[in-house]
Amino acid sequence: MATTITIAQQKGGAGKTTLALHLAVAWSRTLRVAAVDIDPQGSLIRWDKLREGRPWPRIMALGGWRIAAEVERLARDHDVVLIDSPPHAETEAKLAVRAASLVVVPLQPSIMDLWATEATLQLAKEERRPAVIVLNRVPPRSRAAELVVERAAEFGVPILQHRVGNRAPLQASLLSGQGITEYAPSSPAAQEISAVADALLAHAAKRS
Repeated sequence: MATTITIAQQKGGAGKTTLALHLAVAWSRTLRVAAVDIDPQGSLIRWDKLREGRPWPRIMALGGWRIAAEVERLARDHDVVLIDSPPHAETEAKLAVRAASLVVVPLQPSIMDLWATEATLQLAKEERRPAVIVLNRVPPRSRAAELVVERAAEFGVPILQHRVGNRAPLQASLLSGQGITEYAPSSPAAQEISAVADALLAHAAKRS
């Protein structure tokens, strides 16, 4: 049975979909990955058109009450099922969290993102799903990031040690239809994504 990971954040613009895409590609180096797009913006589906027929990750759109059944079906044929959920506490977001074996909450180093994270973690708690916070789009030498980590620690939820920096190649690679681990595999950005990808799977395995 696959590990099902939902990327969730009630604040828009937190880099949720960008993180999801890079993680899906990183895992696809060695695993069969299905990336499920239930965000009405459909960014994963649009990006998949730039992939020029690359088989992995397998990307598809889902919505409505069939989410749970389809995710369960995908879990039988894949190693990882990654769900990119919509912002806000919509029905689809709740279903995505409910389907997860681990909820990943990207957190940018800002107070508004911190407030939104609290609401997202509350949703995971209501659905009785384990969650982990990932620092995302972190500027170099960011004092704000350390302050946010101190405040986020009060939520009582694990904060991943590895972080994703605010690096231009992450966006450049997506414009070319690639994940950063394909586009610039030796870059610091690729190393960060790979470290986060490995750590999340290890974290999910401990929770199973």
